[in-house]
Amino acid sequence: MHTGMRQGPEIWLRGPVTTPEPGPPEPAHAHAAARRFSWVGLHGGAGVSTLAAVYGGHDSGRSWPGPGDPPSVLLVARTHAAGLDTAAGAVEIFRRGQAPPGLDLDAIVLVADAPGRLPRPLAQRVRSLESVIDVYRVPWVPSWRLGEPGRPPRGTEALARLTGAAR
Repeated sequence: MHTGMRQGPEIWLRGPVTTPEPGPPEPAHAHAAARRFSWVGLHGGAGVSTLAAVYGGHDSGRSWPGPGDPPSVLLVARTHAAGLDTAAGAVEIFRRGQAPPGLDLDAIVLVADAPGRLPRPLAQRVRSLESVIDVYRVPWVPSWRLGEPGRPPRGTEALARLTGAAR
C-alpha cells in the first residue's frame, strides 16, 4: 500500500515500547551486548581458527564474511614480512572501497610468527600499519601449536575487551 507519504526509519514502524517489570537491578555490562566479529585470514596459517576459538566470533577462514555472518571484520596476519605486506594491501582494499559492500574493517590483528621481539624492519612495518588503523598484537603462544587454545594470553586484554572475551 503506497500512500505517497514517506515512512520514517524502521524503528518507528515497530510499535510502542513496553516498560519492563521492575526487578532487581542488572549489572551495567548486562545491557551492552558483545559485538560479534568475523575473523578473516589474510594468508594461510594466519591463526584465524585459533583466534575465533579463544576470543569468540565467526571464523571466516580466508573468505569474506557471508550475508549471515557478522559484518565487523578483524583481519588477521602473521608478523613475518609476507603477512605484513598482505595486511597493508588489505587495508588499501578497504580504503579504496573495494571490499564487499556492508563490511566494516575494525582492526588488524597481528599474530607473532615466532617467539621474541620483531626485527627492526618488521617493527617499522607494524608502526606503519598502526598509523592508519587499529592494530592488536597477539604474542607467540606455545600451547596453540599443540592445539590447546585456552584463554586469551597476557598482553591481549584490549583485544579481549574488543571481542567480548574479557569476562
